[in-house]
Amino acid sequence: MMRKICCSVVLVLIANLGIVVAQNQPLQKSTNSLRMEMVNIPSGRFYMGSDGRGKNFDEAPAHVVQITKPFKISATEVTNAQYEQFDPQHKSYRGKKGLSKADDEAVIFVSYEDALAFCKWLSKKEGKNYRLPMEAEWEYACRAGTLSGFSMAGKMPKELYKVQEFNRDPKPVSLQVAQFEPNTWGLYDMHGNVEEWCADWYGPYQAKEQRDPVGAVSGNYRVTRGGSHNTPPEFLRSANRLAMIPEDKNWVVGFRIVEGEMPTTAALPNAGPSAYVINVAQHTFEWSQSSKEPLFMEPIYYIREPSPTNKTPFYLHNHCPAITWCTNGDLLAIWFSTDDESGREMTILASRLRAGKNEWDEPSEFLRIPDRNLTGSSLFHDGKGTIIHTNGVEVAGGWKNLAMINRISTDNGATWSEPKFINADHEMQNQVIAGMFKTKEGWLIQAADAHPGQAGGTAIHISKDNGKTWEKPSKIIQNPTFKEGTDGELIAGIHAGVVQLKNGNLMALGRNNDLEAKDNMGLRMPMSISKDMGKSWTYTPTEFLPIYSGQRLILRRLNEGALLLISFTHHPREKNEQRRGMMFKDITGNEYKGYGMFAAVSFDEGKTWSTKKLLTDGKDRYMDGGGWTGFFEMTKNNAEPMGYLAATQTPDNVIHLISSKIHYRFNLAWLTSSPKN
Repeated sequence: MMRKICCSVVLVLIANLGIVVAQNQPLQKSTNSLRMEMVNIPSGRFYMGSDGRGKNFDEAPAHVVQITKPFKISATEVTNAQYEQFDPQHKSYRGKKGLSKADDEAVIFVSYEDALAFCKWLSKKEGKNYRLPMEAEWEYACRAGTLSGFSMAGKMPKELYKVQEFNRDPKPVSLQVAQFEPNTWGLYDMHGNVEEWCADWYGPYQAKEQRDPVGAVSGNYRVTRGGSHNTPPEFLRSANRLAMIPEDKNWVVGFRIVEGEMPTTAALPNAGPSAYVINVAQHTFEWSQSSKEPLFMEPIYYIREPSPTNKTPFYLHNHCPAITWCTNGDLLAIWFSTDDESGREMTILASRLRAGKNEWDEPSEFLRIPDRNLTGSSLFHDGKGTIIHTNGVEVAGGWKNLAMINRISTDNGATWSEPKFINADHEMQNQVIAGMFKTKEGWLIQAADAHPGQAGGTAIHISKDNGKTWEKPSKIIQNPTFKEGTDGELIAGIHAGVVQLKNGNLMALGRNNDLEAKDNMGLRMPMSISKDMGKSWTYTPTEFLPIYSGQRLILRRLNEGALLLISFTHHPREKNEQRRGMMFKDITGNEYKGYGMFAAVSFDEGKTWSTKKLLTDGKDRYMDGGGWTGFFEMTKNNAEPMGYLAATQTPDNVIHLISSKIHYRFNLAWLTSSPKN
């Protein structure tokens, strides 16, 4: 049942805020040509933001804002019926994901540019100035003279919920506007229903008092506010800040409009540069000649906890890395930092190992789209000075309905292009895996998990024009099957490594979707071969044992031409002793059983793996593997037992392998040499 209250208000006088509305005088309202109710909001002064604790650091510092001129704002979000008078074709989105079917439900699947175009159309239609609200105007109107988390209370009443819980796929719920009571200024759905585009570029707050702020001077993301259905109530608070790539359109975001002139205040400066882009050398590094001597350097940590003066958001769980080399001799590594892998606090951090140094920089922020999960990253250097970064972007939390973006840098990662969508549809098959490579045809191949679960295969995305446009050979498959000797549209196993063979075929190895071995020794890691550039794949078991949760393999072609696999002998939870460990040879040629991370090299295009070596130099070390790995002992017979792996090979042919926290350095000569006692 719809419940409303009269918009007349009593005297509101809040200490230190100076907001005064005359007693019993109703806020003035008007109706425009689309039958939108526009509410007059008085000028005033309020506290914007919060103390910014933990994940909400971007809400601080709380600061005084003066809104010097009254403005009109729509009482509700723009509805389907109203928006479709501007764009009748948008009706095709009604009911997508089971949402927003009726005329009086909030319009969704509108980008920032769509919302601006609507305002421009309505302005011309009526001869008035319509626009999106500034972030400060939005919070001022939402609070309506309050300081609490929500305009009606410190905690959002459950009777106002519209599925306020995390769901990978949204549960259908009515997005009808004005179902519940408005705030004391007569505005509906300021907490939830749908997120709302604001006009500002997203940027940091300043502590000083501000008049009519208009946000950051530039940026990559536009502010959204208010939270939405199918998200926890913490994201619906008055102070909560969100942002989105302007071209993004999905099922959580709509908008409301303001009538009035845009404030003429000067925009705030952008945040200072991240540490990883400061003082980046721009000369061409002189790489040393490839050494024929075996090389295995002391493992070091590439993820370091920030010092107290480093304000980089750094969470408990740091995982899922990617790494590349730079023309100036640096290494650049990225990974996600979060408390929860499904969390919306997730940020992508970066660290740089500068040429000639043996300690990685402290972490700094590489990519953050506020309150969006960003699972899956990749870095690729094309060998000619261009670095390509790809990443997943969720609608909200989780990692099922990701879109894919890419950015490029031509100056050793010091600056990056604005994010562009590889695949703008938030759907499966977009969970990026580190390991992009270029085929002999000059095509880029980017692998991505096809399913958010522990199994379900891997898809590939292909660019034939150096990353400008992308295509995907496979269709979305809800329950793929993988059987030996059969053809399928996906690579068997998630987190797959993919290479091109010399005959032009693609070969991939993956995690899970394992196949029964012919030697009656149980399940083995699956191999997938495609003869038609990813349109179809055939499956066979390999000699290698499967890997599982907390483990990710590497498959790549070395500069020297051989194929390199880095994987794990088994999973630590394996109870069958016969399926724990692998046999390796020592310096005398005697076999011994080793456990943990190993490398295998094939000189015949994956037909056989003649070289297998445990990734340890035999020294005893007590190490922290980070991620899901935790602490482990590295010995002659034991290497790192788990980890998400990523690797690059520099022009001097040194292989740089990173796990969830540790950086290893070795070469092919070491892999093919006999281990020392």
